[in-house]
Amino acid sequence: MRVGRVVRVEDFPEARNPSYKIWVDFDEIGVKRSSAQLTYYHKDQLMNALVIAVVDFPPRQIADFMSEVLILGVDDKSKSGVITIAPERQVPLGRRVY
Repeated sequence: MRVGRVVRVEDFPEARNPSYKIWVDFDEIGVKRSSAQLTYYHKDQLMNALVIAVVDFPPRQIADFMSEVLILGVDDKSKSGVITIAPERQVPLGRRVY
């Protein structure tokens, strides 16, 4: 698991479940793509947000998009969405999560 910063967010209407296409910058690892069900957030709320993601899973094809990392979150049934797990303060991008 590594810390990254969201650098791009797009709607993903082709996905089976409501999702976004998200690009995350992990510094030395590079920018990786993710299909994430983070529609609890507006796209502008996700931009520049720090996230924690699993970076060593094999890529998965989601509709016409290759998802390379899994952004971690918690399902909040009362709010009907997934809440991201993130560091509480700024940390260097690409750092491992222990």
